[in-house]
Amino acid sequence: MPRRKVRVLFINDTARNGGPGRSLFYILRFLDPAVVHRAVVLPRPGVISELYEERGVTEELFFEHDLVENPIEPWDRPMAREDFEAPLALRGVRAAANVVRAGRAMARLTNLIRRGNYDLIYCNGTNADFAGGLLAFTSATPALWHVRYTSLPGVVRGTHDRLAASEGVKRIVCVSKASAGLFPHCPEKVRVIHNALDIEEFDAAGVTPCLRSELGLSPDTVVFGSQGRILPRKGYIEMVRAAKLAIDRMSDEERARVHFAVLGDTPEDIRPDHVAECRGLVKELGLEKQFTFLGFKIDVKPYVTDFDVAVVPSVYPDPLPRAVIESMALGKPVIAFDVGGVAEMLRGGETGALVRGTPPDVAGLSEQFLRYLRDPDLRRKQGLAGRARVERDFDGATQAKRIQNQIVEASGLATGTVS
Repeated sequence: MPRRKVRVLFINDTARNGGPGRSLFYILRFLDPAVVHRAVVLPRPGVISELYEERGVTEELFFEHDLVENPIEPWDRPMAREDFEAPLALRGVRAAANVVRAGRAMARLTNLIRRGNYDLIYCNGTNADFAGGLLAFTSATPALWHVRYTSLPGVVRGTHDRLAASEGVKRIVCVSKASAGLFPHCPEKVRVIHNALDIEEFDAAGVTPCLRSELGLSPDTVVFGSQGRILPRKGYIEMVRAAKLAIDRMSDEERARVHFAVLGDTPEDIRPDHVAECRGLVKELGLEKQFTFLGFKIDVKPYVTDFDVAVVPSVYPDPLPRAVIESMALGKPVIAFDVGGVAEMLRGGETGALVRGTPPDVAGLSEQFLRYLRDPDLRRKQGLAGRARVERDFDGATQAKRIQNQIVEASGLATGTVS
């Protein structure tokens, strides 16, 4: 236990719905409010702030509108896709102004930290880590980085490494061993703590499924489903192409009872609209009857519960995609490429299938589609094993306790050594 309650300012660098903000939600939810005072800073209101407020996981919630989410975003509203097509001169002016905005944000956050007598700055996200490293210096308050990435642009890597090794950054919590590989120069600061969730919330027994009814699918249809942000690196083009290869090898009967469904969208501040590109490929390959992009869903559980097999087709070193543990928690076997930290969650042959090969083995993915389509016992057995693994290794309450220990130690208020 700490000598007193630890006052922590959590900085989440984007208001966008996504893995970092939702992962932080489960941390905040399971932290002991008698031990940790939970104050959160977000760039603006949105889905994440609504989630935090609705579930009462913070004591304080602040919005710092000058926390820049994109260097060329307008000054008075969130980034939209058409802003990428703004005249070069306007983009240059916006970028210059956003440097000033970022400076103002750092000054205001420094004052907030001092006024609030915070003991620790908890940095959740790539930009938040850079900001927190600087704030540790300007406010003389220690920082903890929660690292959810496995690579960085070369132009900022040197600054990142220096901040990580600096005196102000006391602890670096990495979501996977793949993420921890970024810190060979300061390994003594690093702790690997995997993402987690509320295992009661993600229990299929308490969820009413809706995907089959929405799409008009029969009970015997085998659904291969996926969820996530629709970006090129997330592998949805590869998933569509693998589906085509598999469907071409199916019998007429099999073709009539298989469907591929994807939940998610391409955020407005990212170009191009990859959902549109994927839908175009589905049409080009003649898969309209068997492949559906359902768009963004705030609550994915009623849809994932109707999957027979979950697919996580990331083709880059994905640090630790939440879709894997969410699907396993809901009793679904998972097929994924063996990239990043995926193998730290998914055990090939036990809770699903890891498809190896570089570049991503699209043909190998299609083989797994055929295998799982034709083997209902395999689907059932691995789904049960996945649920058991999440209960054992990815329980939110257990992981939050470990993170709470790191918070207490990094703050300097620990009465003894914590693990």
